[in-house]
Amino acid sequence: MTTDFAQMLRTAQAERTPCEPLTAINNEITVEEAYAVQDENIRRRLEGGARLVGRKIGLTSHAIQEWLGVDEPDFGCLLDDMIVDDGARVDTSKLLQPRAEAELAFVLKEDLCGPGITAAQVIQATDFVVPAIEIIDSRITDWDIEYPDTIADNASSALFVLGNQPVKLEDAGDLRLAGMKLRKNGRVVSTGAGAACLGHPLHAVAWLANKLGEFDTALEPGQIILSGALGPVTDVEPGCWLEASIARVGSVRVSFR
Repeated sequence: MTTDFAQMLRTAQAERTPCEPLTAINNEITVEEAYAVQDENIRRRLEGGARLVGRKIGLTSHAIQEWLGVDEPDFGCLLDDMIVDDGARVDTSKLLQPRAEAELAFVLKEDLCGPGITAAQVIQATDFVVPAIEIIDSRITDWDIEYPDTIADNASSALFVLGNQPVKLEDAGDLRLAGMKLRKNGRVVSTGAGAACLGHPLHAVAWLANKLGEFDTALEPGQIILSGALGPVTDVEPGCWLEASIARVGSVRVSFR
């Protein structure tokens, strides 16, 4: 099953044609099995020359968790071929059903190895933060996903854009209160704050470290952590541009063709 589902998702990406939900084929697929599907496709990408540069946390909004009927986020892998430069233009023909959200990205200077990681330890392990735009995508038709579907699909990831001005945590203020605005073609389409991300972005990173500990995996120095959306997502299409700004952290921009 793992091999078949992994192949389905790879084919959907390669052909730019979404597939039916994995949960529609097997409604008993477990979280562990879904992560195994994710691992299979990440392993193939690494063998193909991609490099692991970090992790992303998804489903950090309590409203989204309630919608999916779960009580915790999920996570995916960030690879070097997913990085988009600040201000660059993205070719939407390489995507299926892209959406975007504004996030706070952490870059680590020390290991974080769960279990038992606290927010205080995340502060100690963080080198700096930057604003980020995550371009999410789904290989599943019409985003008709349940929890195992998005896990298997590398947490519905595609690309990410990081701001280029690092900010130390001590200069960023209270991240729980950090206001976010996401503009599309100059118009504000999403607002939020750090509290939308599992109550505090630090809590999200601590959750990730502890969750990875269940898989005997640690977060490592230099890795990038996308801590979760600070507000609602927005659709993207050719010809649009986005700018995300986070109070005391900065801004980041990307356009689409």
